[in-house]
Amino acid sequence: MFTVPLGDRAQLRPLEPWHAPEFLAHIDRARPTVDPWIPWATFSTDLDSATATLQRYADRLATDTGRLYGIWLDGTLVGGVMFTRFDAATGVCEVGCWLERAGEGQGLVTRACRELIDWAFRERGMSRVEWWAGTGNTRSIETARRLGMTREGVLRQRFPYRGVRQDSEVWSVLRDEWPPTGEASGSGVQAELDRLMDVFIGAFTNTGGRVPDLGVIRDVFIPEGRIIANVGDEPVIYDLDAFIEPRQKMLTDGTLTEFSEWEVSARTEIFGSVAHRFSAYRKSGCHRGERFEGSGHKTTQYLRTPAGWRMSSLAWDDAPANGA
Repeated sequence: MFTVPLGDRAQLRPLEPWHAPEFLAHIDRARPTVDPWIPWATFSTDLDSATATLQRYADRLATDTGRLYGIWLDGTLVGGVMFTRFDAATGVCEVGCWLERAGEGQGLVTRACRELIDWAFRERGMSRVEWWAGTGNTRSIETARRLGMTREGVLRQRFPYRGVRQDSEVWSVLRDEWPPTGEASGSGVQAELDRLMDVFIGAFTNTGGRVPDLGVIRDVFIPEGRIIANVGDEPVIYDLDAFIEPRQKMLTDGTLTEFSEWEVSARTEIFGSVAHRFSAYRKSGCHRGERFEGSGHKTTQYLRTPAGWRMSSLAWDDAPANGA
């Protein structure tokens, strides 16, 4: 049985029928957040039904039409990712995900989905990977954005849920659009550097009622870290406190609402105990009630410290944005 590391504390591995007791306990914890968006969670209410859910995916694996994987954090099942559809003949598949609260905010789903998409393109020669999300499922939509997918449209009233028909958004990424894999992309170091960036970017999100917590930036940086805005005539250099405090206020006092930012591509180079990442990003939100979208680039430096990998500096340059 294979295991893929998702950083120092998490693993991705197959989720099979014999995991049913563990899966049921996990779904009971996850049900309040998962149930509206993952229909089969509604039906996994006892050991028999949980086993049947996992067996359906085992049957799909046997016919090469689907696959199911769990995410374990510190030895506890906290979520998973899956190919809900896999059609090798047409070269089209669909990826999905779910997560309980204990696994949120650590970039686990994004990293796990990257593993699946990369395998689909590079090992199986798929041409297109799709992502379907309910229009109200903001976390799922944010993940699609972080994966560099393109929103293709909305299918109105596509499926019923508890008597109400729901709309679905369709996102996709094509093989030619998927960034090349770096030499260390499959390593635990790469996964950890991805996680640090996911935590940094995710700290700013306040969509769907989510409360941002920029304090987590201190967890991913060395204490002496510097963050540099190079968007004007001269660079503005912040220590961590000077960067965090005004942005925490702006994201929680109504100045900047429905804000999210996501990477669309990244290239990471690792040299022993130091690393560098160059990434492109997009962002969207409402600034004082006016909608805007933007994009830009970041350059980030990492150090391996006695406490693990940490960011040491980050600099960014925004492209001109509409309204901000």
